[in-house]
Amino acid sequence: MSKKQVAVAEGDGTGPEIVKLAVHILKEAGAEIEWLPIAVGKKVFDAGNNTGIEPEAWDAIRSTGVVLKGPMQTPLGRREKSVDVTIGKALGLYATIRAVKTYAPVVCSRYPAIDVVIVRENEEDLYAGVEHRQTDEVMQCLKLISRPGCEKIARYAFEYAVRNRRRKITCVTKDDVMKITDGLFHKVFDEVAQQYSHIECSHMMLEAGVAKMAADPQELDVVLAPNMYAELLSIMAAQQAGGIGLYGAVSLGEAGAVFESMQGALPELAGKNVVNPVGILQAAVAMLLHIRQPEPAERIQNALFCVLEQGLHTPDITCSAAGARVTGTAEFARAVAANLGKKPQQMQAALWGIHSSTLPPVVKVEHAPAAVKTLVGVDVFLHWHGEDPQQLGECLRKAGNDDLQLIMITNRGVKVWPAGMQETYCTDHWRCRFAAANSKGSISNQDIIALMSRVDALGLDFIKCENLCNFNGEPGFALGQGQS
Repeated sequence: MSKKQVAVAEGDGTGPEIVKLAVHILKEAGAEIEWLPIAVGKKVFDAGNNTGIEPEAWDAIRSTGVVLKGPMQTPLGRREKSVDVTIGKALGLYATIRAVKTYAPVVCSRYPAIDVVIVRENEEDLYAGVEHRQTDEVMQCLKLISRPGCEKIARYAFEYAVRNRRRKITCVTKDDVMKITDGLFHKVFDEVAQQYSHIECSHMMLEAGVAKMAADPQELDVVLAPNMYAELLSIMAAQQAGGIGLYGAVSLGEAGAVFESMQGALPELAGKNVVNPVGILQAAVAMLLHIRQPEPAERIQNALFCVLEQGLHTPDITCSAAGARVTGTAEFARAVAANLGKKPQQMQAALWGIHSSTLPPVVKVEHAPAAVKTLVGVDVFLHWHGEDPQQLGECLRKAGNDDLQLIMITNRGVKVWPAGMQETYCTDHWRCRFAAANSKGSISNQDIIALMSRVDALGLDFIKCENLCNFNGEPGFALGQGQS
């Protein structure tokens, strides 16, 4: 077997400890891998590269298409972006798969039947990281959801379910509040589901999904959710099953795949020989299956089960079977290496063939056809220090004309003019909605430019504007809270 080149990033905090041990165990298990070390993370940030990743690392990732990665630290209190998010978005790794299954009976859990897979959209949502400070008091983070992004992740979730003989998929959103963004995610899920009629499908609001994961996680099978919700749900699932340090994750797209532990960098534990290496080993097993090396994957998985059956575990596993012994990171890894070639007695032994990867091929989607788009108004956002919405409304009405008229002012999304409620607390951030008032029912970009000039002439500080458009006759914007 020729060796497969794999990029390896040790990461930050406890990352170097667990990645070095994983690389050693893969070698002992007979994995045919040529490792290409890459510089990524805190050291790169500290050296002045605000992307956290060196150009040579990009070259190695592109050439190999496979990365085994330790956890990364993003500097806090600075403007640098998460290097994990940067890698995922730059390479189009649109799907993250986090499979969580209890290690019953050797790692106890209140819910020993947990066997859930969280499919996470990995490029969009709040993780887009588009943020601005707009006023003295108000910061903004844009939630970006696209139809192609929704369709790719929905199709991938169903293809994963088919390949792994999963029986149902639960989509989790919050589209009772975010009707346009989360609403699109839910709508596309329903559209794709019609093509997989043999798979049971359901939808839950976020709070119901969290409650189900907390109280009845064993009833969930595959969970599909936007980026932020899936992150939280997968962490909750791992903690319910036995601990976040026990599970790995893979992010993948057309350009390749990244394999890593679910557990973070934990810099406070670095060098203390206490961190759990199971998650990175599980990620390594998934990587071996992905690159068509099932034999070493079997040996590592079965050795891992044997060690857990022997009662060894790191301190983070707080609930283990009777007679369990707490050990250090290095000692646990040595025990795994010593058990290579052995089969577990209490847990089901792994047995995989050359086509045993649980990961289906990535899916491609077409761009949506262009809709008939009609510009019908504009939201103008102001930084205004006044406190009386009536005063602002009377002032802004002067900026209107026969084509555009002020119809609403909101503060943090709540309508405060006209006929607002005096109890509503207002910050210095105001959304002022102007709508087409002419017989055409539409306006032009020139109308908006002229409006902004009139707003400026009134001495008002505008931050930005958002065009209000109909698409095929349907509004592409939300009402204000309290707007009829």
